[in-house]
Amino acid sequence: MTCLYKCGDACRHQPGNTSDNEYFGDVVRTMVSRRSILKGSATVAVGVGAAAALAACGDDSASTSTPSTPPVTGSGSGDGMAFTPVAPNTQDALVVPDGYEQSVVIRWGDPVMPGAPAFDFASQTPQAQEMQFGFNNDFAGLIAIDGEPNNFYLVCNQEYTTEEFMFTGYKKLDPTENQARVSMAAHGITVVEVTSESGSGKLTPVVGQRNRRITASTPFTLTGPAAGSEYVKTTADPAGTTVLGTIANCSGGLTPWGTMLSGEENYNNYFSNADKVTDPAAKEGLDRYSFADDADYHVWGRYESRFDLARDPNEANRFGYVVEVNPHDPKSTPIKHSSLGRLKHESANIFVTSDGTVVAYTGDDERFEYIYKFVSSKKITPGNGASAMRSNLRILEVGTLYVAKLTGEAPDQIDGSGKLPADGKFAGKGTWIPLLTVNDDGSSDSKIAGMTAAQVAVFTRTAADKAGATKMDRPEDIEPHPKTGKVYCALTNNTKRGTDGEAGADEANPRNENKNGQIIEFTDDHAGTEFTWELLLVCGDPAEADTYYGGFDKTKVSPISCPDNVAFDPHGNLWISTDGNALKSNDGLFAVALDGDNRGETKQFLTVPRGAETCGPIITEDRVIVCVQHPGEEDEYSADKPYSHWPDGGSSQPRPSVVAVWKTGGKIGV
Repeated sequence: MTCLYKCGDACRHQPGNTSDNEYFGDVVRTMVSRRSILKGSATVAVGVGAAAALAACGDDSASTSTPSTPPVTGSGSGDGMAFTPVAPNTQDALVVPDGYEQSVVIRWGDPVMPGAPAFDFASQTPQAQEMQFGFNNDFAGLIAIDGEPNNFYLVCNQEYTTEEFMFTGYKKLDPTENQARVSMAAHGITVVEVTSESGSGKLTPVVGQRNRRITASTPFTLTGPAAGSEYVKTTADPAGTTVLGTIANCSGGLTPWGTMLSGEENYNNYFSNADKVTDPAAKEGLDRYSFADDADYHVWGRYESRFDLARDPNEANRFGYVVEVNPHDPKSTPIKHSSLGRLKHESANIFVTSDGTVVAYTGDDERFEYIYKFVSSKKITPGNGASAMRSNLRILEVGTLYVAKLTGEAPDQIDGSGKLPADGKFAGKGTWIPLLTVNDDGSSDSKIAGMTAAQVAVFTRTAADKAGATKMDRPEDIEPHPKTGKVYCALTNNTKRGTDGEAGADEANPRNENKNGQIIEFTDDHAGTEFTWELLLVCGDPAEADTYYGGFDKTKVSPISCPDNVAFDPHGNLWISTDGNALKSNDGLFAVALDGDNRGETKQFLTVPRGAETCGPIITEDRVIVCVQHPGEEDEYSADKPYSHWPDGGSSQPRPSVVAVWKTGGKIGV
């Protein structure tokens, strides 16, 4: 059910990446010649000195803290993980450790805007949904409100809708116009003010003028090389600069200048009639992004022509970007950044080097896709005033976009079984290959032969194919550690790895038919082009030989499967939320030690209700916040036959919600 509505049944389609890019067995044979090529191409990188970049790597003072999140003071040695792990379970409840309390912050349909009506499941309208909290919340972030220490902006994206769980009597592939437009209004992003209370981790929404709903119809400004190009112009927007709406927003990040970033991910399954597009070039672009007629489960094109590709195939090229929202100004126009490439972005997260260089990391969440970073040529402007905000809102428009190429230390020892190499770790080196550069004057340069900068920005996957990037096992959330500078990426799974006609295992993706996923750790030059990498976790049943928990004793860890989102607590530990647990228990949230003798220790902090996915974790000293997405969403069930009654209990319909968890009379994990 989730696969149908969230990603257009991607699990049952062939991967969109049909390139014959090398994998590690081939890479090792050409490593010497490639290094010569890369040295020759170094002059196309942005104008930040290599010495400055190398000095920033691993430097405790290298990163500026995001003002809206607590400072990370440790390197992740396991301090702050003093809680009794929650056991795997299949309860229809959010289960937390002993001594902890929980409270729903906001749920689907709760009022956000002044004048919003109370939620009425049986009588939904688009007009009401535009003023209420949207469906299937994914990313969550807290942004401080200046001068009001107890108040925050809670920013959430609403990733997708599952209409069969939103409406009783729903006919699959045959929505009414009201149902389709309610669905459109339930997408996008919500900004809602919340207030905290002394002695508790509880957060309470404030319905007021500061709040905002961004939906599938909200105007966005498109920036970067794609803007104004022939690939994004439509009948409704002949200038190619204003896009209506954002959809399929998955995960996200907060910037040091106080904005929210969100990634447009599985947008391909919102468009109909892909197979009726006859232009060969347009068809090739659609195929590379997995557009197909049988992937459209929302059927919006029946009621809104822009979602009908037979009428305007360019509309597809207007989605797939990192979007930026300024929550401090509810009247501001949100932005789509084409300089960061058009992918199925899981997120974008920022690291700032000691010289003020801004680096954004992003992953492309589909099987055999790639990992990217964008290095801005514009330094961060310090301060929280309007002038600094205006300056920093251009940071993600100018700079260089790169894609990752990885090599392994022991490629001849990788056989697809997940067996550790003889040195006891999966590790290697890598290079960032430039794809395009956007200059301060707005001009841009392609680094890929035969493609313009606009083409690279719109058809980024094709550019990365040509660059020879390394195929990964679904790169999802990727975040730099604020203290150490190391970068962590969740690779969720890839059951096609090593199957007929598909790339086989390599050292970063060491298992064929990988159903449990892994976590990769980069030690990056940040503004430079070289990095090293190591697998922190190879997830799955600790009792199985094909799992690895950073070298930690596997008899003392919580089993984890299908990592999705990552975050850090104030002690520097990594926290991981899961999506699609292949171990037959509910998804959950896990804390993982990164440093010292406890490296790899993994403890489950909570589980979400049955059928749900754990999303958007925020971990502070005072509370843990998670987004509980699609509770009760299981095959054979629907609004007519609910599988879950969380969070309201009784015979109620399940409702995606944001939840706060706190320790009674204490601090999280202490």
